[in-house]
Amino acid sequence: MKFTELEIPGVHLLSPERHEDDRGYFARSFCERELKDHGLPSRAVQASVSFNHKRGTLRGIHFQWPPGQETKLVRCSRGAIVDVVVDLRPESRTYGRSLTCELTDSNGCQLYLPAGVGHGFLTLRDETEVTYMMSDFYIPDLDGGYRWDDETLAVSWPFEPTVISQRDRDLPSFDAAEHEREMRRRLGDS
Repeated sequence: MKFTELEIPGVHLLSPERHEDDRGYFARSFCERELKDHGLPSRAVQASVSFNHKRGTLRGIHFQWPPGQETKLVRCSRGAIVDVVVDLRPESRTYGRSLTCELTDSNGCQLYLPAGVGHGFLTLRDETEVTYMMSDFYIPDLDGGYRWDDETLAVSWPFEPTVISQRDRDLPSFDAAEHEREMRRRLGDS
């Protein structure tokens, strides 16, 4: 795999090194040793899949509050998505900034997302499937998120979503989510 660190520290684009012949290709999609060689934690305890019927389906922007923050490896195994990552680490030089990356079944790329970033995506094709590997177990009580169209974050979506869950429509703004983060931090300190 080829590793490219993106604009948000710790976020990497992993591109497959394909070995092709007349049958098709073979490529590695996960290697604990390669991740460790690049200084990236590689623990995986859970894997999930998200299937989306329609182009224009939006999921996100989601994260888990401490202490349940997850490292994720995200791949589009069928179809195509614009993946969005938002830096939620107050100590980071890119705090509050976002980046987008196109993941498709044909490019085979994956995003490595460190703990402390928010994540969401918009499907570019019907019948799109996204797979995740996570470093920690999902904890419903630590589930968090914020609005996909938040003005502070100003994510550059390629077009207006057409399918959004009520849960995602009801997510708070970035400022409100960060207020909750600060309150959780303070409660943890007391």
